[in-house]
Amino acid sequence: MPDGDGASMPDRDGATSPAPEPRRERRTLRSLVAGRPGRAQIIVAVLLAALGFAAVVQVRLTRTDDNFTGARRDDLVTLLDSLSGAADRAQQQIGDLESTRRDLLSTSERRSAALAEERSRLSVLQILSGTVGAVGPGITVTISDPDGAVTAPILLNGINELRDAGAEAIELNNTVRVVASTSILDRDGVLVVDGTELHPPYVIDAIGSPHTLAEAVVFPGGLSDEVKSVGGSTAVKQAQVVTAASLHTVAPPEYSQPTTR
Repeated sequence: MPDGDGASMPDRDGATSPAPEPRRERRTLRSLVAGRPGRAQIIVAVLLAALGFAAVVQVRLTRTDDNFTGARRDDLVTLLDSLSGAADRAQQQIGDLESTRRDLLSTSERRSAALAEERSRLSVLQILSGTVGAVGPGITVTISDPDGAVTAPILLNGINELRDAGAEAIELNNTVRVVASTSILDRDGVLVVDGTELHPPYVIDAIGSPHTLAEAVVFPGGLSDEVKSVGGSTAVKQAQVVTAASLHTVAPPEYSQPTTR
């Protein structure tokens, strides 16, 4: 019988050997289970987790490769042809889109150029018709007529000479815009231009080449000589900024209509 925790037990040969120490073993087991994990245990746990992750990845890669490993050669060739065809179609679509983009840009540029040209033509027509104000280089002609002898034909001849010299806009006495349909009449010794009475001195503002327009006034037999012959005088001033601010009211045509061609 054991004598206590430190008693010995006989073996088969009759010799005695130390008995196990259950209390110390229980304490060791308890410390291993309930105690803090050591550094070596943490390293082992990390290695085991990494090994498990690698195994999972390997299994998935193996399964993925198996999708094509078991495929026949003809199937793989067909698959490659299909992928090549899809790539070719995608490239063709890219080319078509690029071509469409170029066409749209070209169309937009042509449209912009056409609009710019139409705006330019409209501006020219508006200036020539007197429906908008005009400004530019030109001359200012001042006609003195102390005796009231300047007649409508004299003034009309001078305006026509300015037109022939390239005047793009003409205005009389800062009041009347002269256009192609402007009428100049003598009425009881008073000049009437498009229904507006004008009194001397008569001031003509003309926009165009200053030198050319000035020459059209003073050349022999021109406006200056005609005015001088009836007792008047003319003064010509060239300027880089001449304004024709008065506007001409355009009446709608009563009989004529634009053609369709």
